[in-house]
Amino acid sequence: MKQLLKNWTMGALALIMVLALAACGSSGEPKQMTETAPAEQAAPPAEEGNTLKTEYPLTVKDATGEEFTFKEAPKKIISISPAETEILFAIGLNEEIAGVSDFDDYPEAASAKPKMGDLFSPNQEAIIAAQADLVVTGISTSAEAAQHLRDLGIPVFKTDPKKVDDVIANIELFGKITDHQEQAKKVVDKMKQDRDEVTEAVKSLASEQKKKVYIEFSEGWTVGSGEFIDELITLAGGINVAADTVGWNEISEEKIIKDNPDVILFSKNVVDEKTKQTLDQMIKARSGWDQITAVKNNAIYGLDDNLVSRPGPRVIEGLKIIANAIYPELVKP
Repeated sequence: MKQLLKNWTMGALALIMVLALAACGSSGEPKQMTETAPAEQAAPPAEEGNTLKTEYPLTVKDATGEEFTFKEAPKKIISISPAETEILFAIGLNEEIAGVSDFDDYPEAASAKPKMGDLFSPNQEAIIAAQADLVVTGISTSAEAAQHLRDLGIPVFKTDPKKVDDVIANIELFGKITDHQEQAKKVVDKMKQDRDEVTEAVKSLASEQKKKVYIEFSEGWTVGSGEFIDELITLAGGINVAADTVGWNEISEEKIIKDNPDVILFSKNVVDEKTKQTLDQMIKARSGWDQITAVKNNAIYGLDDNLVSRPGPRVIEGLKIIANAIYPELVKP
């Protein structure tokens, strides 16, 4: 478990329910419209001259059900969640971003922003002192942790995406909150186009042609149903051998041997501190795993886990890489 925490801080996975921060606004103002992240969105505000503009005051709800009202677009935003940071930059909010977590490394401009602590111990004093209009967090923060921060006077807006559509909805919602709807639309339109290209490429696969896939991003752990990584495998035309479990789970080596996956996906970021072995080397060395089809055929593919563990704009890039690994003859990188 210690290895898991070390290897997943960059990805901020749902397994690690830790602190990262979020959002803002005050309640009690007149409500123009109410939305919830990442649930179904209300009708968009009126368009003027084909330009999407947010009408304020705007009332929204986050993934915990907390309600926020914005009188105007936030001018100072803090994100202590890598995925949310990537969303904010992608929709053109570089100038408004007043701080990020110690682990936020994409895009390059994030490295120059003031650091607000790590996912385990965010710098509460620095966050309070920054007096941000909006503080955002994502899957790394539990509802209880978000409420604890609110009790300290930090206005935390939390997302909790479980599917690609939730990621898209969150991008659209942040675009609406910040009056960057046009920029958000460009991002999600590209994501949808790329997703459709992948699903179109694999849609003709018969059930018996679909390959079984095992994914391991931290030594001894895999992901089952109810998480967007499981959905990525499904969208890519694969069958997740751990789909009969829910969420993140420690693996049963015997079960994986029995499931006999055709393809194994692993994190290129994982290296054992003592042995210096990479995760694929560890996988191949396991007793009995040399009989697994994926190992025998060397169908073992390393991934940059930031592309598929961060539910942000680049998650579709991760989808394309996964699909190419499973069906290189159908999906090009």
